[in-house]
Amino acid sequence: MSAPAPPSAGAFPSPPGGFAQVPPSTRRNTELLLLGFAAFITTAALFLVEANQEQSITWDIAKYGLAYLGLLAVAHLAVRRFAPYSDPLLLPIVALLNGIGLVLIHRLDLADQESAAFLSEEIPSPDANQQILWTALGIVVFVTLLLALPDYRTLARYSYTLGLVGLVALAIPALLPSRFSETNGAKIWIRLPGISIQPGEFAKILLIIFFASVLVAKRELFTAAGRHVLGMEFPRGRDLGPILAVWVLCIGVLVLEKDLGTSLLIFGTVLVMLYVATERVGWLVIGGGLLALGFVFAYQLFGHVRVRVATWLHPFDDYNNTGYQIVQSLFGLATGGLAGTGLGSGRPSQVPFAKTDFIVTTIGEELGLIGLTAILILFLMFILRGMRTALAVRDSFGKLLAAGLSFTIAIQVFVVVGGVTKLIPLTGLTTPFVSYGGSSLLANYALLALIIKISDAARAPAPPRKREPVAPLAEMQTQMVRRREGGRAI
Repeated sequence: MSAPAPPSAGAFPSPPGGFAQVPPSTRRNTELLLLGFAAFITTAALFLVEANQEQSITWDIAKYGLAYLGLLAVAHLAVRRFAPYSDPLLLPIVALLNGIGLVLIHRLDLADQESAAFLSEEIPSPDANQQILWTALGIVVFVTLLLALPDYRTLARYSYTLGLVGLVALAIPALLPSRFSETNGAKIWIRLPGISIQPGEFAKILLIIFFASVLVAKRELFTAAGRHVLGMEFPRGRDLGPILAVWVLCIGVLVLEKDLGTSLLIFGTVLVMLYVATERVGWLVIGGGLLALGFVFAYQLFGHVRVRVATWLHPFDDYNNTGYQIVQSLFGLATGGLAGTGLGSGRPSQVPFAKTDFIVTTIGEELGLIGLTAILILFLMFILRGMRTALAVRDSFGKLLAAGLSFTIAIQVFVVVGGVTKLIPLTGLTTPFVSYGGSSLLANYALLALIIKISDAARAPAPPRKREPVAPLAEMQTQMVRRREGGRAI
């Protein structure tokens, strides 16, 4: 019996030893399955809202569901093409958070329309339509960054330019007249005819890129030997310039823009990045001291900070004025209890800014502690996957950038949830990917694109080493070997 013909040389690229090389798994099919699950949950939640609010099913479910599914498909194809080895959980987690936010905004739209009809007022246009539009623009930003940024390390070359742009973006609202920038006492907007932008959302990402590059380039400055106190090594006095500059920047934001949330976010993120870069607890101690000093300074000089602290400590003392928001938030969370009232069955519209600053209260009232915990677990998973990316990537810039981007989400979620539950004073930050708003959604999709690019670089297989071609044994040249015995050649 004749032997079977051997396979062609290019059929199975085999390493020495004859074992076939197994191609690395990209797990994109896993990502696609999870995205389908996120779209299913979003559509089912929309169905429940419609059934409980309208007692009927409208075409809004099909409109929002199909639009959302199409946007997820575009994002998945972009990741499959431009970041094939990236973490398969990052995009599905964001998709589910964004979908839940869309459901809650639609639910609050129905409540606003019902209230307007009861008061014989003009029916407001649904904000869910605008949120779908902002999500589409966020996907455009996401795909554009994946396409235009083959190597994220190129950002380090333009770090000073990006840092300058971030500072200018952060300062513009403070320089504009109040009618173009102020909302609820905070000057954080750029309001133009037909469009409103919150530049601080983009500035935080640009500043994180800048600080990651500086910490890598000037690492010896931050790791130089200093004094040892109580078992901790503190930096030298002349090396405190960078963190003092960040502290002054945050105090300036607090003074000129009355924006406590952005100040905490930027300073906390830079402080964590310093610790990650140096592994020195001394930087955390100094940063915590500067944070406490800045808070005391702000409390003594600015009336709006004193009002927020008083509202935090004694919200029921001025229930009908400054304490109304936080008190209604606490009532909503208490009404939700453990399992919630059910989607569409609560009264979250009683809380001011339920679609933006207090959307966590909406989650707690209608989904209860169980639903709110599930949302927080999704955020925790996203942060942990981002930190895992920071540990896995090989270059220092990628490590600090991924850690900074992940921690800024962690700090923002902590500040938001702590504010609406009266753990800390209110700051006015929004919940990433969930709250209504275009600037936050666009900036966070840009943040997601950067983490996915770093994850792709961290998980991609190393390029194969080039081997010198070895001639077959039959074609190798022979040579005479001379051996010596007893001092004479044989």
